[in-house]
Amino acid sequence: MAQPFLTQDFHIRWSSLDSTCIEADITSALDQAEANLNRLIEQDRGKMNFDSVVIGLDETTRKLNESWGLVQHLDSLCNSPALREAYNAMLSKVSAFFAKIPLNDHLWDLLETYSKTDEARNLPPIPKRALEETLESFRQAGADLPPAKKARLEEIESALSKATQKYSENVLDSTNKWELIITDPERLKGLPQSAIEAARADAAAKGLGSQEAPQYRFSLKAPSMIPVMEYAEDVELRRAVWEGSTSIGRGGDHDNTDLIWQILRLRHEKAQLMGKANFADQVLQQRMAKNGQTALQFTENLQAKIQIPFQRETIQLQEYRADILGQVADLLQPWEVAFWAERQRKSEYDFDEEELRPYFPLDRVLSGMFQLAEKVFDLKITPRSTVFYAPGETGPASTQPGQEGPVEVWHPEVKFYEVHNEKDVHIGSFYADWHPRDSKRGGAWMNYLKMGTPPSGDRDRRLHLGLICGNMTPPVDGRPALLTHDEVTTVFHEFGHLLHQLCGNVEIPALNGVNVYWDFVELPSQIMENFCWERESLDLFALHHETGKPIPAKIFKKVIAAKNYRSASDIMRQVAFGKLDLHLHMHHATDEGTDLDELSREILKDCLMPLKTENPTMARRFSHLFSSPVGYAAGYYSYKWAEVLDADAFTRFQKEGILNPKVGREFRDKVISKGNSEDPAKLFRDFMGRDPDPAALLTRAGLA
Repeated sequence: MAQPFLTQDFHIRWSSLDSTCIEADITSALDQAEANLNRLIEQDRGKMNFDSVVIGLDETTRKLNESWGLVQHLDSLCNSPALREAYNAMLSKVSAFFAKIPLNDHLWDLLETYSKTDEARNLPPIPKRALEETLESFRQAGADLPPAKKARLEEIESALSKATQKYSENVLDSTNKWELIITDPERLKGLPQSAIEAARADAAAKGLGSQEAPQYRFSLKAPSMIPVMEYAEDVELRRAVWEGSTSIGRGGDHDNTDLIWQILRLRHEKAQLMGKANFADQVLQQRMAKNGQTALQFTENLQAKIQIPFQRETIQLQEYRADILGQVADLLQPWEVAFWAERQRKSEYDFDEEELRPYFPLDRVLSGMFQLAEKVFDLKITPRSTVFYAPGETGPASTQPGQEGPVEVWHPEVKFYEVHNEKDVHIGSFYADWHPRDSKRGGAWMNYLKMGTPPSGDRDRRLHLGLICGNMTPPVDGRPALLTHDEVTTVFHEFGHLLHQLCGNVEIPALNGVNVYWDFVELPSQIMENFCWERESLDLFALHHETGKPIPAKIFKKVIAAKNYRSASDIMRQVAFGKLDLHLHMHHATDEGTDLDELSREILKDCLMPLKTENPTMARRFSHLFSSPVGYAAGYYSYKWAEVLDADAFTRFQKEGILNPKVGREFRDKVISKGNSEDPAKLFRDFMGRDPDPAALLTRAGLA
């Protein structure tokens, strides 16, 4: 009997992954993982060693992780009622299984017993770290708890899985539910032609309008919404889209308010079961910050340093709008901020973001980015031909690494690439899926489907299999997808995560790739964003889609001059997200029944631009925090934490050469290939020769 989700094929046969197979396949994977765990526990204690205990533990659930990972992946990219039902039917069972692992008394006894052996005490540094990290993760998951508390912890984990999945579904459903159809082209005045054409194409794809009488469809997906908020001269059009954005996860059948309080309460109870004051203290133990207070202090110190320039930027925008309209300076409406900020930037720097769009055709951005990876990091990235089979179609068996022929993908737009190192050794492959669809969750992300490892002892190399996804401006009428500069930096950001995974060269899977402390994981991704601002690197990929010419010097100067426009406001926005996250988890997790909007405003009273109409809280659509049991919860500060690191680390490239292969290879060898095999603070010191400079971020932002 076929079990498509249990495939061990490297090139996955996506057309075979039918939702009707999920329950049987995942049940089988759970049974196999259970049997593996039992064999692990029952091993002869007199013969146990590092491979049989620590590596053995990782191997017990590898196939379950991979098969369930396929289900989660499809839930994110090919969501449908049938898939959602099958996913939710198994979610609590899978969550309960993983929650039970560190609570298994016999398994914990095996780990503790092994840790006291002579072999364990004399392990080399990397295996020793793997053992210590495993022991610590078990303790933090409740291994030392008494039976009654362990039983309650299992219930909490199951409830968190269900609540966070429902939260995620509400965000997707409420985003897709909203649309705005425009029939009068006069209302589109001010919008870039690219946005108008995309809206017309979107309407046509829904069967709306005609060649003679086109209609224009706007949605809450970023490529549709952002141009309206920044450029549309029709105030009511901007207001309608803003109001639509505030409906995500708010009100009606898709309201997330009660779920947020439920998730916060469950996380808090979990932390208290573990002997911690709050969820931040519990979850940050194995991160660079170590506890919630350190993370909050970092966030509030950063806020204090940018408070005055943030207030100055707010007043300047109010005064700019007043001068243009011949009015007295006053508070702005939330649907006015992006519009007037874009006009102010254009006025002050003679720079319009749309000037750059023709220089960023997606295909050229990608090929140039891969060329940069080859020059700087000594990697070769090669596209493979792909094939898509619609549901119900059956194609030939998938090719595998080393075989010729197309690689099957889950959607016609998806691309597939192979990655080779400097010795032409194939180290991994990845899928790329860049444009929005109703069945696809919002945002941009990197993930992996198979964890690779280098050859070690009698074990052969295991290839990495990763993916990068986004919701970038789509192509229209056969013309190339032309990205904004912000979208380009997002592509580079996710590619940085992917490099971190694909270059992972640690023989122990649990320490490899992006399995690092979460407040360090953003360093490689944010390092890559810097290449989007440097002339030397831009010339590799920022080429006009018609002429092939690079960005003219005149435009580039304007780009750099405008780089730090409202930089304090941009930083404060991220500070506000991090501060809201930490305060909710540290101080308000049990305030159920409190008005969530009023509480958010109170927490962020000094971080938010004062407006005539106050925005509802971001919390109801803050998927980073609430769409998975942990995710970035109590850890959103890590974006700015890691940005201090990346701003400092990139100064080596600026001093020694933007495309300097020596610096790039050192970053690859000393940071991204190391995974969690050493303390991240040491990895940073190995690359920079010193500890990070706390002022680096503000210096780069022009605020120091």
